[in-house]
Amino acid sequence: MSIAMDFNMYQITIFILIILASLITPNAKMAFATPQKGKTEVLKFESECDVAVALAKYTADLSAKFVKEKGSFSVVLSGGSLIDTLRKLVESPYKESVDWSKWLIFWVDERVVPLDSEDSNFLLASRGFLSKVPIPPGNIYAINDKLSPEGAADDYEERLRRLVSSKVIRVSSATGFPKFDLMLLGMGPDGHIASLFPTRQQRYEKKRWVTFITDSPKPPPPRITFTFPVINAAAEIAMVVTGAELANTTKAVLHPHQGSPLLPAAEVSAEGELTWFLDKDAASKL
Repeated sequence: MSIAMDFNMYQITIFILIILASLITPNAKMAFATPQKGKTEVLKFESECDVAVALAKYTADLSAKFVKEKGSFSVVLSGGSLIDTLRKLVESPYKESVDWSKWLIFWVDERVVPLDSEDSNFLLASRGFLSKVPIPPGNIYAINDKLSPEGAADDYEERLRRLVSSKVIRVSSATGFPKFDLMLLGMGPDGHIASLFPTRQQRYEKKRWVTFITDSPKPPPPRITFTFPVINAAAEIAMVVTGAELANTTKAVLHPHQGSPLLPAAEVSAEGELTWFLDKDAASKL
């Protein structure tokens, strides 16, 4: 009887060890390291002006939340029409109520041109937004415009790594990529975001934080850009899309046909929350 009981206990022990081993296999570790897709919300508004009003409140509310939680608010800007859509944020009551001294400004992509060039996203943001609010100059992280595209990308990534090391920027516990508080994105008619274009290999980069492109299909050709792992690690992502010319692309991104290749914008998937801000025209085909 004693021998039989000992044998049964041995079998049970082996079974438990097998179960435990399966939990620590490389595949299990890989699954643990894969970020979970967060909540996605699609907001539709009557006009572009209504989008601007809602975006201002959304951004100001997040600023208050993150400043209270951790003492700063890291914001990543893009170029194009997004900067104009932020115009309500530099008006009352937000201009006076937001704690601008706690903001940290970055760019999801930038053209490798002089910062005072008409093609520069930095200049666009400076004119339309940054010059109108008291964000400390030391909190604004523009690219080094004296470097080559590859050099500018390497330099920007190294600066981000230093900010992560000093705990100025948080890190995604799932992926190890930097975790910005808010990523403000627009979308092109071809479905590109940042400088991640449908026909360029940069959209598939999975290791680097910042990469570069020398043959952008949209001028000017040389650019640097955040990669998808960095974009998707953000706590909050706002996709701001307005205008009838983007209606078909919006439909293709939000309701892709089975078997059709995914557009870059369809690969945006925040670990935290992804919010689409659409005006009536952009949402007209949904």
